[in-house]
Amino acid sequence: MSPSLPSEEPIVTAADPVPSPSAPADSAVPAGPPELPAEQIQQWHRSGGELIDLLRRAHALGPVSLLQLGPKPTVLLTDPAGIQHVLALNPDRYPKRSHRARALLGDGVLTAAGELWKRQRRLLQSYFTVQGTRRFTSAMHDAARHIATQWSHSADSGQARDITADMRFYALDVIWRALTGHGATADTLRVLSALDVILTALPVLPPPDGHQPDLGEHLATIHHIVDAAIAEARGTATPPGGPALLHSLIRAADEQCWPGNLIRDEVMTLLVAGQETTANTLVWLFLLLGQHPDERDRALRAGPAGGADRNRAFQALVSETLRLYPVAWLLPRHATEDDVVAGHRVRAGTTVLVCPYLTHRDPALWPEPERFLPGRFTAGHDRPTRPGAYYPFGLGPRACLGAQFALREAATLLEYLLPAYAATPDAAPEDAAYGITISPATAVRATITRPEQPPVTRSCG
Repeated sequence: MSPSLPSEEPIVTAADPVPSPSAPADSAVPAGPPELPAEQIQQWHRSGGELIDLLRRAHALGPVSLLQLGPKPTVLLTDPAGIQHVLALNPDRYPKRSHRARALLGDGVLTAAGELWKRQRRLLQSYFTVQGTRRFTSAMHDAARHIATQWSHSADSGQARDITADMRFYALDVIWRALTGHGATADTLRVLSALDVILTALPVLPPPDGHQPDLGEHLATIHHIVDAAIAEARGTATPPGGPALLHSLIRAADEQCWPGNLIRDEVMTLLVAGQETTANTLVWLFLLLGQHPDERDRALRAGPAGGADRNRAFQALVSETLRLYPVAWLLPRHATEDDVVAGHRVRAGTTVLVCPYLTHRDPALWPEPERFLPGRFTAGHDRPTRPGAYYPFGLGPRACLGAQFALREAATLLEYLLPAYAATPDAAPEDAAYGITISPATAVRATITRPEQPPVTRSCG
């Protein structure tokens, strides 16, 4: 029997918007944020350090800080009230100036703006609510069964598995089934290979001059396969009882006369957003569980297979992983007018870097922030509830559209793998790679075993 997910409760992602206290009531002009000294920035440049290293230095000055990364000033923002002010309450004042992945995604919903973005988001919204994700249950279970079969073979043979490759294949398989109604093929694996190259080449921040790396050969590979899938969908009826995202996109494009390659752009966006982020979250989760096997046992003891208590325990595992490694670790915005954010003056033209990664690891908000403690997200445990304290999928109208899809997808795979298998990493990666998403710097390999399932803890009454 296939594992089930009886609970339709969404995993906590961010609190609902509330009025922000960012702007002071008096008329006095507030000071600007504390500034990171130029010599520290020059030292960072000379050392060839990662952007996150510089941001940590700036964050040490406080939850709003100023640093000069280029010709225009940059403000780093980790303050919950300020984050709410920028992302949720005043998104029009702080738009995306450009997107790091525009060369890959074109005018898909992730990179589009204005009316084009609103129209595309309205079209896709219903598919990615808690209720809407139900239509993809079969796709998720089919993809999860495939991975479970592979892990069974590895448990029997004792041969280590590439967990990174498994999670990337699973996430791609799910989104491909959701788009086309068919499982991943040799062609879709070629898409995965090309995406790896492209996402590694894309800059962490939008380049000031708009220059993009040459991705032509790899883009052509993906476009060829996506265009073939679109053509096949045009020539076939909607799969009976199955997901029909691609058919819905084609129907909307015909009815609304979409321009150019917008269908392809939207498919590309769904492939990247539906594969890269979920795969990285699952890799981090299995790496963390390998380091903290007691947390796997605790989740399994929470309740019987398929029950609501176990489902909530699995949700807590995912939520804590997302706290440590949020889907979008850095959210660049552009201030279009003078403003006051968290009590500090921000000038028009400033780049504002909202950083979930640093907010989620702020000891003023999260006790023992570097520890993996899924219990933070279970009933009876305290955690910050202020909007902007926890936002792994972003916040406000531009928050990740597929959050509930990704969370349900992760929980589905856990239902298949955690009760039957334990993955013990051969070695933990020494560092993380901070690109568009956060991923382990090297592939994670693990030995798969079949440990005894811990007894279920039953509550009295």
